[in-house]
Amino acid sequence: MPILLLVVIFWLLIFRPQQKRLKAQQAMLSAIRRGDTVVTTGGIVGKVTKAVDGEDLEVEIATGVKVKLVRGMISDVRSKAEPVNDNKPA
Repeated sequence: MPILLLVVIFWLLIFRPQQKRLKAQQAMLSAIRRGDTVVTTGGIVGKVTKAVDGEDLEVEIATGVKVKLVRGMISDVRSKAEPVNDNKPA
């Protein structure tokens, strides 16, 4: 019985919050779009210039300097951009 109680306590205090954080991280990564300001796991801050549904993102880290990043290496989205309408007539 005490072992079962320990398993329940571990589940409530460790595993469940970890699963919630993982789910929130996955939702954040899937919601990244062009114009968002992101922070990589290495601490580099940049603006997303190209975001497709796949794994790769194109991020501008300085004027004219664009790098390709794997979506999973984004640790934070600092500011969300307004949706961009590419079909709008100029």
